[in-house]
Amino acid sequence: MDIRYYILIPLLPLLAFVLNIVLGKALIKRHAHVVATAAVAVSLILSVRAFIEASSGAVINQDLYTWIASGQFKVSAGFLVDQLTAIMLIVVTSVSFLVHVYSIGYMHGDDGYPRFFSFLSLFTFSMLMLVMSNNFLQLYFGWEAVGLCSYFLIGFWYEKKSAADAAKKAFIVNRFGDFGFGLGVILIFLNFGSLHYADVFKNLGVIASATVMICGSEVSLPTLIALLLFCGAVGKSAQLPLHVWLPDAMEGPTPVSALIHAATMVTAGVFLVARANPIFTLSPVAMNVVAITGGLTAIFAATIALVQNDIKRVVAYSTVSQLGYMFVACGVGAFSAGIFHLYTHAFFKACLFLCAGSVMHAMGGELDVQKMGGLKKFMPVTYWTMLIASLSIAGIPGLSGFFSKDEILWKALSSGSPVGKFVWIIGVVTALLTAFYSFRILFLAFHGTFRGTEEQKHHLHESPSSMTIPLVVLSVGAIVAGYAGVPHILGGHDWIAGFLGKVVGLVSVGNPEHVEGAIHSHAEGEMSHEWLAMAVSVVVAVFGVASAAFFYLKRPELPKKIATMFAPIYKLLFNKYYVDEFYGLIIVRPCYWVSENILDKVTDKMFIEGIVNGLPALVQWSGQKLRRIQTGVVLHYALVMAVGVFLLAVLVLLGTGPAK
Repeated sequence: MDIRYYILIPLLPLLAFVLNIVLGKALIKRHAHVVATAAVAVSLILSVRAFIEASSGAVINQDLYTWIASGQFKVSAGFLVDQLTAIMLIVVTSVSFLVHVYSIGYMHGDDGYPRFFSFLSLFTFSMLMLVMSNNFLQLYFGWEAVGLCSYFLIGFWYEKKSAADAAKKAFIVNRFGDFGFGLGVILIFLNFGSLHYADVFKNLGVIASATVMICGSEVSLPTLIALLLFCGAVGKSAQLPLHVWLPDAMEGPTPVSALIHAATMVTAGVFLVARANPIFTLSPVAMNVVAITGGLTAIFAATIALVQNDIKRVVAYSTVSQLGYMFVACGVGAFSAGIFHLYTHAFFKACLFLCAGSVMHAMGGELDVQKMGGLKKFMPVTYWTMLIASLSIAGIPGLSGFFSKDEILWKALSSGSPVGKFVWIIGVVTALLTAFYSFRILFLAFHGTFRGTEEQKHHLHESPSSMTIPLVVLSVGAIVAGYAGVPHILGGHDWIAGFLGKVVGLVSVGNPEHVEGAIHSHAEGEMSHEWLAMAVSVVVAVFGVASAAFFYLKRPELPKKIATMFAPIYKLLFNKYYVDEFYGLIIVRPCYWVSENILDKVTDKMFIEGIVNGLPALVQWSGQKLRRIQTGVVLHYALVMAVGVFLLAVLVLLGTGPAK
């Protein structure tokens, strides 16, 4: 494998960013998309080549140059391209390319057109550096860079206060998780003397039974490192309790939601856990925390999505929920199942977001599905592609979501642990809710009678081809992507599990029941049990779709009656369990109080301003007092000299007296 062309995969989007940010407004202007789209297209082609080579078993792990050298701390910038990286490259570059194409039509006429495409290119570069890194510090660099790009893109329309606030919220919330991630990276270096994956993973036996003392309690070192790394994943992938930033991130342009907050950046947490799977498999406690966090987040977000009316926020909560599924898989040791769902989810979720953007484009920016209806006849391409994506996320057999979601549920059930069975139950209930809310927004937006204004109805039209073609391509992915992981029970070979098995699950230390290789075969459960588990998944998916059809097509008056009947529960879900209000009470308001009453009034005004303004005032006051001594009268000067001579004489006499 030749390292030279791998360098071009992240380098080309970086060059596109530089060209657009420097020359975009002055020269490139409305053709900014040409540079950005061409760069990511070539990166996609090279990523396909990398994927083909990785399929043959080739792996490259090579340093390019020494990045940091300070005493014993030495880190190189380099690339690791293995089977896990190859899949992530396909996901990042393919979705990024389609989003670039979609954005040509969606962002047409926007004053920040060159700036938008420059930020997209910078994000693509950052995400590629993250997944291609061969050490934890370079991964951390890419991790923080995608967070910065997320801040730029969420707040792209910074003139809107809501967009600026959402960008700040995303950036600040992620600081909590990234602080823990940073501590985990430091602990890794202190214990291994290196941050390179290869060096760390081959020496894990050194810390397998090590412990550290924290507040008088003995804590397993592998558990501590794994949980600190997981802190970063919780923030970036919007898991409980750091999930609050992702729904608000919908203030950014819709292509941003599809690229960053559905298909790529938010999956970085899942990638981190999968990449660091040798560390996580050393700690059953950490694995259980990952699984339970994912399960609780999945059902938590799904219940909120049931009653939201903002079409993009429903899809956003759906993203939070689906990310929970991926962590469930990783938590029960089925890392390849988690990555498989990451891969399929990228297609149907990006399609859902871009379909929502297409609807907004036709409705003049309207987001409330209660003010839509009957759009099917005006937007047939958007309708059918959104229908396919909705069927896929619901887990209907034959589509991508069915294969990947069912694999996760089966791995959880067959793991043999109480935690596995617990998260399986949560996963099944979440699957029912997912099918219901996905088709709820589809039926409200595209079926029935139009409930918007006459002006909106007059302007209803299908989106331009630059927007609909990516929808069609992504909907095809929502159908066929899952066939890479058809299970043995359905006559497939589960190719993706074998492909990723070379990277995940091959850990020789730690608790074997948490290693994927120990649960991958059908020996863990009777074939009949797997058929039963699959049947349960299909039944709940079909029931969810049928329930949505009953409530929103056959009896559309029922949802409002039920909401009135169970008003307290409806209000709780509609207000997202009041988590934002709770954080505002215990974190935001105290921070404002401390800022205003201590940092501003005491630290700033009394101390800082007291020193900065006080010293010049003291000098001025002293000068004014000293100035009065210079009277210009000779008699006064003579008097001062006489007093001085007298005092000197007294001191001399006292120094030579009998006491001495």
